[in-house]
Amino acid sequence: MEIRKYQRELDEEKLMDMIRGEGEDWSCYWAGEANARYRKALENSITYVAYDDGEICGYSRSIHDNGFYIYVCDLLVRESSRGKGRGRILMESIYKDHPSATVYVMSDVDGYYKTLGYHREGSVFEVSKPY
Repeated sequence: MEIRKYQRELDEEKLMDMIRGEGEDWSCYWAGEANARYRKALENSITYVAYDDGEICGYSRSIHDNGFYIYVCDLLVRESSRGKGRGRILMESIYKDHPSATVYVMSDVDGYYKTLGYHREGSVFEVSKPY
């Protein structure tokens, strides 16, 4: 397995195909107007891709808070590649490149991160738009 930084020219279509293959839960990234915005976000984020035998098997996308924190927004491993440590290795890639950063995960799969030994630190709230 190879982990490297995302390169739009090499990875974009393969990655979007993998995300599409994960079904409706991920459709907000590949359907409609959001697709172009998400592709731009991949370029402007700390994004790593995992390849296995020349095929993308996972990725992570994080945002940097100007030296304060790094927030992991997305971590996805192809279903057929799960259970082999790929998600953990993607997470470790962040610390390899940003060893002094404090990293937080915005998660809807808390159980997974608990298995990695991470602990809960607060919660996330969506701020509603005023009407």
